[in-house]
Amino acid sequence: MQPPHASPPQLTAPYACDPRLSRGRLHPEPESTFRSAFHRDRDRIIHSSAFRRLKHKTQVFVEGEGDYYRTRLTHSIEVAQVARTLAEVLGLHEGLAEAVALAHDLGHAPFGHTGEDALARLMEPYGGFDHNAQALRIVTRLERHYAEFDGLNLTWETLEGIAKHNGPLLAPDGTPLDGPLPEALAEYNASHDLELHTHAGPEAQVAAIADDIAYNHHDLQDGLRSGLFADDDLRDLPVVGPAYAAVDARYPGLEASRRRHEALRRVFGAMVEDVIAESRARLARAAPQDAQAVRDLGAPVADFSAAMKHELAQVRRFLFQRMYRAPSVMAQRARVTQAVDGLFALFMARPGLLPPEWRRDVAGAQGKARGEAALARTVADYVAGMTDRFAWAEYIRLTQRGSRGR
Repeated sequence: MQPPHASPPQLTAPYACDPRLSRGRLHPEPESTFRSAFHRDRDRIIHSSAFRRLKHKTQVFVEGEGDYYRTRLTHSIEVAQVARTLAEVLGLHEGLAEAVALAHDLGHAPFGHTGEDALARLMEPYGGFDHNAQALRIVTRLERHYAEFDGLNLTWETLEGIAKHNGPLLAPDGTPLDGPLPEALAEYNASHDLELHTHAGPEAQVAAIADDIAYNHHDLQDGLRSGLFADDDLRDLPVVGPAYAAVDARYPGLEASRRRHEALRRVFGAMVEDVIAESRARLARAAPQDAQAVRDLGAPVADFSAAMKHELAQVRRFLFQRMYRAPSVMAQRARVTQAVDGLFALFMARPGLLPPEWRRDVAGAQGKARGEAALARTVADYVAGMTDRFAWAEYIRLTQRGSRGR
């Protein structure tokens, strides 16, 4: 329980998650005198090794192609900023929304979604790989700094937000909703039930929609900066085209860089305002009396309107064609997939190449089948934790090839 002299959060909504009513931590600890349990979670995430490594993990572009493209770290900070804004407006706990936002990408592999796709394919025989499940594994097991427990010992509310901020993973009868439940998630949930059949609490939902807002905005910005498309290519897109038109009407002849910034910040603002209006309307209709009522509604309360979803779908189709599947990006995807495949195969064949602290994770496995699965999981943990630059350097060092692709 929160000490009686600690300042309570300024919550205005009855459905907000209250840290004083938290379901607690897997390993009980005395609470902080000056910070709520959720603010403490946020701080532990910021100080984790996995969070620092996000500095050198990319979204779409591979580390080293430019200093101005988003990394997982800058993206996570932007998501946290949007989540704080939405939480404040909706009367939610900003610390919890921020904690989930900052943790949501901890489980991503190097080389953006390409690295995750490669690891998911390689780990298919061994229980799969999913970045949300991997984030949960990091904060509950792989961060090893505290004397009394592995992981960060976060509150139940933060853990459920990490696991299911994008929605339920199980049907009410326990059937997986979207393919097999990743082993890393199923394993943890068996010992600490995160109620995977419900939606997450409202703060985690806010973090999830903040992620959508942030990547829609910065993928447009990064695509323009890279030269994969030009400002004039966006004139017919919904949301984006009208934003450019509004800037041109108000500031005729504005220099190109300022014009772009003014237009894209209007796109950003339109998405935020749409989510606020839609979320307020949904909450007013549902009138949930507590956070659990939000979880049990069967539909998210934080979301875009139907009209905005339709318009953003057209923007995403444009980005898919012109950015995510651009020839230069596809060529880079092939090179880094080769690196992830090569590292995984090498460590599976020669586990002695793993650092000693990683070899200990498989030393106790009994039986060939179990030993192979344990080794694969450890290799996936190790490779997934690599930064782009370290993964590429290790690939070159250990295979003495790959330099042709760089």
